[in-house]
Amino acid sequence: MQSFRRGDIVTRRSHRKDLLFKVVELYRGEDGREYALLKGIDYRLVCDAPLEDLVKVGVEEVAAHWRKVFLQRAELLQRYLAEGEDPSFFSRSKAEPFPLPGRVLHLDGDADYLGLCLATYRQLAVPTYGYAVPEKEQAQALKELFPRHLPDILVLTGHDGLKGERPDFKDLRSYRHSRYFVEAVKVARNFVPDRDALVIVAGACQSHYEALLEAGANFASSPQRVLIHVFDPVFVAARVAFTPVDKLVSLKKLIEGTVTGYAGMGGIVTRGRFRQGIPKSPY
Repeated sequence: MQSFRRGDIVTRRSHRKDLLFKVVELYRGEDGREYALLKGIDYRLVCDAPLEDLVKVGVEEVAAHWRKVFLQRAELLQRYLAEGEDPSFFSRSKAEPFPLPGRVLHLDGDADYLGLCLATYRQLAVPTYGYAVPEKEQAQALKELFPRHLPDILVLTGHDGLKGERPDFKDLRSYRHSRYFVEAVKVARNFVPDRDALVIVAGACQSHYEALLEAGANFASSPQRVLIHVFDPVFVAARVAFTPVDKLVSLKKLIEGTVTGYAGMGGIVTRGRFRQGIPKSPY
C-alpha cells in the first residue's frame, strides 16, 4: 500500500476517482484501520476514507485539473459579464453616474478556497472583505467582523458533508458543519433581521438547505444534498451585488449561473443590493 502524508493530493477508488482531494489529517479509526480526513480541492466537500481506498495523483494530472477548473471559471465570468444589468435612467442622463455594488463579507473555512474566491470577486469588481475562519468559529467571529464591515451581503461557507452510510437528511447531527453555518446565520440575523437589507449566502457541499433557509439565509446549499463547486457562492453573491436595489434578483439567472445549478444552490425571492449615484465627483 502507498504511504500518505498531509498535503498529498489523492482520489478515491471506490468513487471511480471522480474528485481530487487534499489529505488534511491521518488517523487510526475505531476499527483499527488507517484513515485520512480529506477535503476537495475544488468542491466544498470534507470526508473520511480508508488509506487503502486512496490513490496519489501526480503533479501533471493536478495541473491539468486546475486548467480545466479555471477554464470553467472563465466561461462563467464571460457569460456573467455579457449579461449585464439594465442601467435605468442613469444611462440617459447627461451627468456621469457612479456605481455602488453591494459589499460582501465572505467567511470561508478553507484559506485556499478563500484566495480563489477573492480573485474572482476582484475580476467581477465586487467589493469584498474576506477572512479564513474555521466553520465552527464563524458564529463567534461574526460578532466582531460584522459590526466592523457592515456588509450588504454575507457569505458563510467552507466544507461540509453527510456523515455515515445512511444519514438522516433532516437531522443537523448528520452533517459535519451545517450546524455551525446555521449558528452563524442566526448571529448575523441578530444584527440585521431584514432579508433584503442583509442578504446571506450559506452552506457548502451537501449542507442542510432547509435548516439554513429557516435560520435566515436567503440562498443556501444544497437542495439535493449534492456537492457544490468552490465558486458557486461567489457567483450567487455577485448576482445579488449587481442587481439594482429596486429590482428582485432573478432566481433563474442566479441559480443557472452556478456550476452545480438547481441541485446545488437555491433560495428565496430577494431584492438586489446595487445602487447608483449621480453625479460622479471629479475628485
